[in-house]
Amino acid sequence: MNEGAVLDLTRQAAIVGFMVTMPMLALALFVGLAVSVFQAMTQIQEMTLTYLPKLAGAAVILLTLGGWMLQTIVGFTTTCFHLAGQVAL
Repeated sequence: MNEGAVLDLTRQAAIVGFMVTMPMLALALFVGLAVSVFQAMTQIQEMTLTYLPKLAGAAVILLTLGGWMLQTIVGFTTTCFHLAGQVAL
């Protein structure tokens, strides 16, 4: 395996990592922003108020996109093992 193949595999790993984590991170960002606006409007300054909506949102994301996330990670892992089997010692 040459340097180009290793760099390509590293690039693919970064893309897969971003693809799998972005839905969860984007939801946490928007839910956190909405809860912050709600807290500013109502002047409720409870720190634990943000955890339940984020946890519920993460559960919804995992239920809806969990299969796709798993398929993406398994596909990349299969590619890595396939490429590892082609490495000459």
